[in-house]
Amino acid sequence: MTESDRDEAGGGASLRRRHVSRRRRLIRVLFFLLLIMAGGVLASMLYFADQVASLTPPDDPKADAIVVLTGGFQRIDQAVELLQEGAGARLLISGVHPTTTGTQIRRNTQSSADLFRCCVDIGHDAIDTIGNANETAGWIRAHGYRSILVVTNNYHMPRSLLELQRASPDIRFMPYPVVNSDLKTSNWMTNPMVVKTILTEYVKYSVVRLRDLTGASTPSGLRTDPRNVRLDR
Repeated sequence: MTESDRDEAGGGASLRRRHVSRRRRLIRVLFFLLLIMAGGVLASMLYFADQVASLTPPDDPKADAIVVLTGGFQRIDQAVELLQEGAGARLLISGVHPTTTGTQIRRNTQSSADLFRCCVDIGHDAIDTIGNANETAGWIRAHGYRSILVVTNNYHMPRSLLELQRASPDIRFMPYPVVNSDLKTSNWMTNPMVVKTILTEYVKYSVVRLRDLTGASTPSGLRTDPRNVRLDR
């Protein structure tokens, strides 16, 4: 091998070492960027959980009417109790399954027939939270309400308020959270089911915020919309 050949081989090896070094630096930078992003997401989720944990029912709830978003009879029981106490003049139970009747709900809540006959509306059209908001918007317009007491689970409340306000921007919505899991006094991070619920709801909430920021279109979430072929939650 001539001296020029040795110089050429040495130069090639040096070039390869520089390429490897650049790749390693790039990998390290990407790794640190991913760590920063993961840390940001974790901090954001913990902030969301803290906001949910801080939600408490108002001391003296009062609005034109009440809406409860279905997902468990504990929510409906609370909403009916608020109606009985005069917190609102009328109650909408939004997102009821088509096979569930008002009579069944009344019996499960042990409420009077007169109360349901005069002051409770059963909404069967909503299939998700967006549908709840659109179903509620139509009900609000029909009755001319200006303020609504919103009853749903504490972890579901932030996303529900975003959807409701988007569908009815001129209406005042007041949260009345139903607490299934006490996030404030318990170490919820040791409970896998609670962690899963919070994480799932945080992701859904983040998607809604991103959708609103980008102005993306959304489905109606209503059974009567012919575009909806999947009618269950």
